[in-house]
Amino acid sequence: MKHLHTILFYLLVALGLSACSDASLPTTGWKAGVAQMKITPTEHMWLAGYASRTHASEGTLQDLWAKALVLEDSTGYRSVLVTLDVSSITKGLADRIREELKTRLGLTPSQIILNCSHTHSGPVLPGSLEDIYPLDKAEEEKIDRYGVFFEKQIIDAVLKASRLLEPVSLHAANGVARMQVNRRNNSERDLSRQTELKGPNDFAVPVLKVTSPSGQLKAVVFGYACHPTVLDGYLWSGDWPGYARETLKKWYPGVATLFFQGAGGDQNPLPRRTIPLAKQHGVTIAAAVSRVLQEDMTALPPVLKTAYREISLPLDAPPSEDALNEIIRTNGDNDYRTRWAKRILGQMRGGEPLPEACPYGLQAWNLGGWPLFALGGEVTVGYAIRLKRTYGEHAFVMGYANDVMAYIPTAVILEEGGYEGRTSMMAFGLPAPWLPGIEERICKGMEEVAEQAGIPCIHSSAAEN
Repeated sequence: MKHLHTILFYLLVALGLSACSDASLPTTGWKAGVAQMKITPTEHMWLAGYASRTHASEGTLQDLWAKALVLEDSTGYRSVLVTLDVSSITKGLADRIREELKTRLGLTPSQIILNCSHTHSGPVLPGSLEDIYPLDKAEEEKIDRYGVFFEKQIIDAVLKASRLLEPVSLHAANGVARMQVNRRNNSERDLSRQTELKGPNDFAVPVLKVTSPSGQLKAVVFGYACHPTVLDGYLWSGDWPGYARETLKKWYPGVATLFFQGAGGDQNPLPRRTIPLAKQHGVTIAAAVSRVLQEDMTALPPVLKTAYREISLPLDAPPSEDALNEIIRTNGDNDYRTRWAKRILGQMRGGEPLPEACPYGLQAWNLGGWPLFALGGEVTVGYAIRLKRTYGEHAFVMGYANDVMAYIPTAVILEEGGYEGRTSMMAFGLPAPWLPGIEERICKGMEEVAEQAGIPCIHSSAAEN
């Protein structure tokens, strides 16, 4: 009976799509509200992302934002997408926000996505990247104060957006931009001499258009799978996603723009390191979005279904005391790997149990028949490729959602090793790499979540990246 209900649900959605596939025939029944809150720190704080930084921020290049889009279907069922100009958030922080939204708006975790842009020019947040920077008590207090402010701004943005609900139509489509470069398979130093890029990529630019009943553009949600690491200085900035939003704002005055990060854990914007390059990459993505907005997009019937579950990802055995002491001896006192090794060593000697697994959130939204997937951590691009192979090339795939606890390697990357494969856990504070089998656990879990959301499987899932 459960499967029959799922089939009937999707059949109704499919019929709605076939009847409304032309952009000239907008659907009715959706409502949406959009709001934003500034989250630029008011104090000089450490910026998150680069271990090579040696001091706190020096000023602001671009303001940072928390932006909320609340959607409501024809039955009154709601979902909330929050996009954040920060590198990462913890599960504890996300849980507190979701619990508050449950109290205030009656929303469940399946209805809330908190997506980090992963800009490396945003602030360090409480509990995140704790070993990377030499933080004294005063700096830790700044981070704690900012964390309280940060949570409040997100809650306020969602509450404001929920009060601004108005009738809209939704349309979806994918553009394309070839800005990302697989950093595991291509040398940044040799890029100018390369005539062929190697490694898996996902060049899609997903776009969700929100318009008034009369067709006026109200909001644009867009994404891309690529690190916002063009800039590595000491000024607050949204990096290239911030410039993409600024460009769209100039081209479409008065339209709200929200950016979400895709499965870009192994994708870099190259070349990089200058403000003009950050602007160039931003314009590239904005142009891809603008092209999509000017072409026919798929109108989405006002039917929303969401699903969420948490699975457990087991960790490998932690390093021995001898291995930890070797890390300390090799890297010196000012290296984050030394701080990590000393902390793990202290926990071992103090009898404090080390985690043997990590909770991992999987989320799916069915937006009028259009599949959207959200995964935690720094998801590498192979997951997007696999999900699209299974559920359709048009699917939207988000990484960095609800909890950024480490890199999420595919089976191939875990076996190959390297930073994304086996050593990033030191930056995130985990005591050990993932055990083999992580990709199958995640994809099997997502199959169950997709079924709950009424998203049909197009092809059988298979690991190839």
